[in-house]
Amino acid sequence: MWLRDRTGTEPLTARSPLRARRVLSMVALVLAVAAAVFFAIRAMSTGEEVWRWEAAIAAAVAVVAAVDLLVIRHRSSGRRSRSGSGGQDRYEQ
Repeated sequence: MWLRDRTGTEPLTARSPLRARRVLSMVALVLAVAAAVFFAIRAMSTGEEVWRWEAAIAAAVAVVAAVDLLVIRHRSSGRRSRSGSGGQDRYEQ
């Protein structure tokens, strides 16, 4: 496997930034949902088009953050299953 023959300066104990990415995505999700709700309520009360667009943009940001959390969960579960494989690569037999 190409990762076993490291010749660069990256340490073997390097850690992935998935935890920080997860925290940032969670914050973005909460804030975007709150903003979308606020803008939607504002759009219904005033009837102005600009609030609908702002609600749509905030909802899109919330969707992107939710998808990012799903990707992070998928990558984290893959890392756990690889680390528990006893050192064998799934392609080696």
